[in-house]
Amino acid sequence: MGVPEVRPEVDVSASINPTVRRRRLGAELRRLRELRGMTAEEVAGRLMVSQSKISRLENGRRSISQRDVRDLCEVYEVADERVRAGLMEMARESRQRGWWHEFGDIPYSVYIGLEAEASSIRAYESSFVPGLLQTREYAEAVVQGTQPDTDTTAVKRRVDVRLKRQSRIYGENQLPSLWVVIDEAVLKREVGGREVMSDQLFQLLLLSERPNINLQVIPFQHGAHPGMTGTFSLLEFPESADSTVVYFEGVTSDLYLEKDADVRRYTNLYDHLRAAALSVADSRSLIQNYAEELKQ
Repeated sequence: MGVPEVRPEVDVSASINPTVRRRRLGAELRRLRELRGMTAEEVAGRLMVSQSKISRLENGRRSISQRDVRDLCEVYEVADERVRAGLMEMARESRQRGWWHEFGDIPYSVYIGLEAEASSIRAYESSFVPGLLQTREYAEAVVQGTQPDTDTTAVKRRVDVRLKRQSRIYGENQLPSLWVVIDEAVLKREVGGREVMSDQLFQLLLLSERPNINLQVIPFQHGAHPGMTGTFSLLEFPESADSTVVYFEGVTSDLYLEKDADVRRYTNLYDHLRAAALSVADSRSLIQNYAEELKQ
């Protein structure tokens, strides 16, 4: 079996990204509220809605209707029609469907939207190869192993989404920077069996030759390191208005951190992980050793 090279059939970069539009609109609505010196609780009281709704609108985790924008503009006394029209257009765009909606209910759809727009991703993984670098066979084994109650149709759908995400590596709108740090355990665990794992490791070697991809491995002999507390990703965006996001994938829900203090903390933690890892060249050598052992 040859080493598979995953290439999405469709470039997914051309359409409007509703996730990013929601974040930008939410940030602008929060800015307008703060300019008025109002709390989310006060706004909720004026509109007779829950405070949690206002918070969800501002953090971009909820679709924002044009009616919501109209009502908030009234509360914030936004008189400039150009500003109102701009906010309305953002609300309209934020309710469009991203390419991932074609696949039905995807639990991490917010993350996919952010990933599709990111200009830089720094990821740490301790258990398996990150999704952007997975082969189809490896991805199938990961989904089946981590979600044993998922039926065959759902497994295929999730794998198809995972491979389509890889347009950020192969497509015209390539991700400028992907930096991945993995624990050596990722290389040691034979996900899908020896042949699937061998092909996956050779795929990592091929991808690590790309100028925009850096891959490092933290070896077992390093001992304890900051990543042992859990995996996470840092996503940065080309527009200064879009704050960096720290992402944690959960079993039933995901966590997103955007406060400056949290971002600084995890940026510093990631720097420690990179320092603890082997160099890019030495990491490639270690990966190749594991891949060749599996071929024997």
